[in-house]
Amino acid sequence: MCSTNTSILDCFNPDAKFNMIDRNTANYHPSIWKDYFLQYASQSMEFDDETKAQIQKLKKQVVKMLIDASKPIEEIVDLIDLICHLGIRYHFESEIDEVLQQIHNNYTKNEEIIIVDDNLRLLALLFRLLRQQGYHVSPNVFNKYKDENGNFSEQLVKDVEGLLELYEASHLRIHGEEILDEAYVFTSTQLKSIATQLKPSLAAQVNYSLRQSLHRGLPRLEARRFISIYEEDPTHNHTLLTLAKLDFNFLQNLHRKEVGNITKWWRELDVAANFPYARDRIVECCNWSMAVYFEPQYSQARKILTKLIALVSIIDDTYDAYGTIDELKLFTEAIERWDLGCLNVLPEYMKLIYKSLFQIYEETQQEVEKQGTTYCIKYSIKALQETTQAYMTEAKWLNNKYIPTIAEHLQISTLSCGYPFLMTSSYIGMGDTAVEDIFKWVTSKPKIATASTIVCRFMDDIVSSEFEQEREHIVPLLECYMREYDISKEEAIQELQKGVTDAWKNINEECLKPTEVPVMFLMRIVNMARFIDVMYKDEDCYTHAKGKMKECIEALLVDPLPIKSEENFLI
Repeated sequence: MCSTNTSILDCFNPDAKFNMIDRNTANYHPSIWKDYFLQYASQSMEFDDETKAQIQKLKKQVVKMLIDASKPIEEIVDLIDLICHLGIRYHFESEIDEVLQQIHNNYTKNEEIIIVDDNLRLLALLFRLLRQQGYHVSPNVFNKYKDENGNFSEQLVKDVEGLLELYEASHLRIHGEEILDEAYVFTSTQLKSIATQLKPSLAAQVNYSLRQSLHRGLPRLEARRFISIYEEDPTHNHTLLTLAKLDFNFLQNLHRKEVGNITKWWRELDVAANFPYARDRIVECCNWSMAVYFEPQYSQARKILTKLIALVSIIDDTYDAYGTIDELKLFTEAIERWDLGCLNVLPEYMKLIYKSLFQIYEETQQEVEKQGTTYCIKYSIKALQETTQAYMTEAKWLNNKYIPTIAEHLQISTLSCGYPFLMTSSYIGMGDTAVEDIFKWVTSKPKIATASTIVCRFMDDIVSSEFEQEREHIVPLLECYMREYDISKEEAIQELQKGVTDAWKNINEECLKPTEVPVMFLMRIVNMARFIDVMYKDEDCYTHAKGKMKECIEALLVDPLPIKSEENFLI
């Protein structure tokens, strides 16, 4: 018999028959992609010299457009917005920053926009661009569009483009900005009511925006969609369109190769055979990390994050849908000890997970040694340990049929959703700019990280509760709300949706200048919230990956943008 001071690892019998157990498995569909992306692992991602030269020449032309001070403000603002929509902003960050700083200096006073022109579209667009750039411009400028009763004027319904821009701008609101809360309600109500009366192209844009706001969308997915629409506009700018297409295809080639190499690693793990109970979603994991950062310089970070997402997904399913309570105690303590000697007492299927984790961190340590950032490893491992401890608590709740309070649930489920771990790990491989203070900051649970986690936890719970209750599972947060407040499911969903809205206000506020840490680190957290907004709006598209997730992967990784012959020679 084990003493009370002895670890379960010290007294467990490794010869126990783990397989003679009735397990609580989930019915996940198999991988959609299988080995499809292996074909790209050995392919070159490089363009030919002529295309590279063309891209560089096009970029120089765009820089000239941006720094042309003779343009009226409306043209400049529209140009910046167009560059953002086309997905090529990351090439011109310094130029756009300088132009918007000039606009902020010249067209605001005490953070009030002072444009005289009564143009709602321009005003709302400028407000959105300045907010996105971190300027705390006041929304009070929109009071001019209210009537004598303090409501937004019904006359605005005639200005559909202005309404649409105000709707998009309202998604940048922070706490205390009632005028933007009102703007959101007004614009969404009016746009819904007139959508059927609009021309097909404008109606399609309105309906899409009502479903997916620009600010909460995935930049690469938004760019892919917009490029196809912009191409049909007879007034399109050939330089911008050609650069956007070439850049999209370049990134797609790079990302395909990355996915191909990750698929090779996944194939060696033989997940379908070794972990048949788990979600086989390696391409979806790649898509997740691409949403966090798509830029070429973050290739190493994407690789590391993808592998960690994939393994934590298996661990999640192990706790959630396969492991017995005794096995899970063993694994939790093994993660806590972080010692390969623990392998001897783990069941065979857990040994492979454990060894794979060690291999990833050992490989990563060797890679980041060159950057002088080996400190990042300990922060990621600590976050992993906190995650598995949260998984273990939930497993105990289920085993004991315990129904937690809302507070108890949130304390654990905001860890078990995995986002604190992923946020911490997302900074690994970002280079020497990810100094140790960045890891100390993100692990201190800053407001923006907590808000992004709430978006994940609440949206996941709204769409996943019914599927999870088809088998034994802990009581979802939704049900905790229903029990604790004695409300209906619909009312509980409204409470969680309000929580998501409030969380986005926190995210927006934390991105305003001056920021606690450089914006490049904040954007990883923002993009994680965006991924959830897109992929968990109607269902858990990671678990049920045959719909929206598949469409996203096809758009970003499978289908290149066609380049017309005249675009090939547009220099």
